[in-house]
Amino acid sequence: MKRAYYSQSISVFRSDSDHSILGKFTSQHEFSLEESQRNSWLTQIGILKRQLSTVVDGQVLFEYSIPRMGKRVDVILLIKSTVFVLEFKVGDEQYTSYGIDQVLDYSLDLKNFHAESHDRQIVPILISTNAPARENTLHSYEDLVYSPQLANDQNLGVLLKSVLNQLDSLPPIDVLKWENSIYKPTPTIIEAAQALYKGHNVRDISRSDSDAINLSITADTILKIIERTQRERENSICFVTGVPGSGKTLAGLNLANKWHNTDKGEHAVFLSGNGPLVQVLQEALARDEVAESIGLTGRISKSAALSKTRAFIQNIHHFRDDALQNDQAPIERVAVFDEAQRAWTLEQTRSFMARKKGIQSFGMSEPEFLISVMNRHEDWSVIVCLVGGGQEINTGEAGLPEWFSAIQRRFVNWKVYVSDRLTDQEYTRGVDLFSHIRPDQLIIKRELHLSVSIRSFRSEKLAALVKAILDCDTQTSKSLYLDIKDNYPIVLARNIEKAKDWLKSKARGTERYGLVASSGACRLKPIGLNVKAKIDPRHWFLNDREDVRSSYYLEDIATEFDIQGLELDWICVAWDADFRFSQSGWQCMNFKGTKWQHIRDNVRRQYLKNAYRVLLTRARQGMVILIPEGNDKDETRARDFYDSTFNYLQSIGLSCID
Repeated sequence: MKRAYYSQSISVFRSDSDHSILGKFTSQHEFSLEESQRNSWLTQIGILKRQLSTVVDGQVLFEYSIPRMGKRVDVILLIKSTVFVLEFKVGDEQYTSYGIDQVLDYSLDLKNFHAESHDRQIVPILISTNAPARENTLHSYEDLVYSPQLANDQNLGVLLKSVLNQLDSLPPIDVLKWENSIYKPTPTIIEAAQALYKGHNVRDISRSDSDAINLSITADTILKIIERTQRERENSICFVTGVPGSGKTLAGLNLANKWHNTDKGEHAVFLSGNGPLVQVLQEALARDEVAESIGLTGRISKSAALSKTRAFIQNIHHFRDDALQNDQAPIERVAVFDEAQRAWTLEQTRSFMARKKGIQSFGMSEPEFLISVMNRHEDWSVIVCLVGGGQEINTGEAGLPEWFSAIQRRFVNWKVYVSDRLTDQEYTRGVDLFSHIRPDQLIIKRELHLSVSIRSFRSEKLAALVKAILDCDTQTSKSLYLDIKDNYPIVLARNIEKAKDWLKSKARGTERYGLVASSGACRLKPIGLNVKAKIDPRHWFLNDREDVRSSYYLEDIATEFDIQGLELDWICVAWDADFRFSQSGWQCMNFKGTKWQHIRDNVRRQYLKNAYRVLLTRARQGMVILIPEGNDKDETRARDFYDSTFNYLQSIGLSCID
């Protein structure tokens, strides 16, 4: 499938008639062409023919598809060794920050995900046709994406000539190779959910590296399990494991979307106990649907859009509460449980039921109850459990052993599908999960493990590095850091303002950045960070940089509970004395009253370690780790509490920004 509506050499483009070119546009346009769009295209064609009159060689591509963003670039020019990305604002009399961000985002997307653009000079140009001429300064970042240039309908040609004269002479672009280059998009979970909700296939928005068990293979494997279960009239439970950021949630959303089929009466639902994730995804999908409906007949209201998204993505506790009201089978045949390892133990479930529901002596853990609900179907049903290793971060989270105990006790007729990696300590907690599962009940599918992170497209070894750091494996940490440091910057800071400045200097276009810390980081208050002040995740993750409630403002701080399952491009991890390094390992502390107290309980110690694992794996492109200097005049913030951790991370090779 061609990515551009029109692609020709500049010389052929200038000789083609305007209406011939327009005809090629309209033949590929999916919807009826509005007069305003037709006129805009004709204006762009006319401007380019005039402004490219002195350019002899090159290629012009109109309406070039950016798969990850679900958008199209107005024009791409391939001239000599440079990719020019052009965004037209026909009729605009000023250069808006929105337009500048838009053309820069397109350029960064090409640089990061389009293979033949990785090593190319890329110059974004915003063309506001009626705006006054502006003087441009051309400077490049390390990745050869240049600063956005500004032009109008009269001086674009002069600008192109000036830029070409300033750029290095590199090997010319092979147009055929560039047009047929592989595209390896790595969407955020929000972008992915929006694309899937619109009907895109997971293959369109995920990587397809030949050397990895990739997301599309895992998605196909799960679909085949469901089809077999339906055909054989069985009940099946499927455990999908993976490293942080490997796409488990994306696989689950893809599955729920495919089986959310009301016409056939076969429903699927994506369930999560992660409240912030549910809120953010529901809100993002609703906002997107409202925006898409603007200008169309039957514009959808925000409340109607939210009602639809809430049927697709639900809070697991709402699903549970509905099942408590009656003993009928749910409408859904397929239930996807995100972060299944966080489901509650018997004790936690019983305590909640007594306190909140008035149900005394409730006899099931949350995993057992959820399986029992799907077991109400007389013919077939499927549960898909998405499992993150070492991701349990809260009191009463059962982990995988409780799911397998429940299967052993009550659901011996269920087929159990797992990967060959489900024996790792981070999943099993040292328990032999399979010891009481019958051999004919257990099916091994290696494709059910996602081994490569797609969150951090700059480094697939980040999860391994974070694990080594938290395991106090200094040598492995040093080796892994050397492997990733050129592509994935990680720096240390002792001053919060310098950390903020670093974030702002790294982020370009609409790349999102923010502050995170553990929920136990109570002594960051003296530097202006209060983890007890709750954020609204919808505003923090979705609102723009002009909104004081957004992550961009660097005022509100998200904890592991807010950010688990979500991500930002750039992050500052503020590291407090609750988790401090010592020669004997990590000291886990809880701030109570006026003092730090040692955490002795091994389960709570693991939760704290996992909290830092979550925080350190949330950034897609890089992070700064802020370790305050402390103050010996304040016994709760003694310098030793922080210096030991700083020195440990510095010994791995991380440098401190000035």
